Amino acid sequence: MWKRLKGPAETQIGVLFVCMGNICRSPTAESVFRKHVLLAGFSDQLFIDSAGIGDWHAGEPPDSRAVTHARRRGYDLSALRARQVVLDDFTRFHWIFAMDQHNLRDLKALSPPGFGGHLGLFLDLVPEIGRRDVPDPYFGGPAGFETVLDLTERASEALLARISVLHQLR
Repeated sequence: MWKRLKGPAETQIGVLFVCMGNICRSPTAESVFRKHVLLAGFSDQLFIDSAGIGDWHAGEPPDSRAVTHARRRGYDLSALRARQVVLDDFTRFHWIFAMDQHNLRDLKALSPPGFGGHLGLFLDLVPEIGRRDVPDPYFGGPAGFETVLDLTERASEALLARISVLHQLR
């Protein structure tokens, strides 16, 4: 069924969220999905992380606005630090989700031949919302961060349902 990829634990399913700099959208998606997984009781079965296409924010915490808006909804981004996607991510993660089509194009260019996991857009899990890209809130106002949370909450529910069935989580 699913080829086991090398991850932190051979029994864990790896999920990676990717945006441009790993300070707004992808850490938000990581935190939102992590909480959904925790509440479902599957934390020991999944390895969840986020990364950026670029390295210009490597080692930095998420954008303070993302942290503030997420905290208001009960998500904690404070311990996260930005990192860049590396080639080894394609052996560590079964599911790699780009936040927009530009990030997906970059990930496809980085992906080694024979990558056995899923590489796609996060919002493609919820086609009923009518959009494929999680918009980058970095240059906008507070509403942009709330939109990112709304979208990642919906997609996280769909992702958890899909992974639960495909990987028979218990």
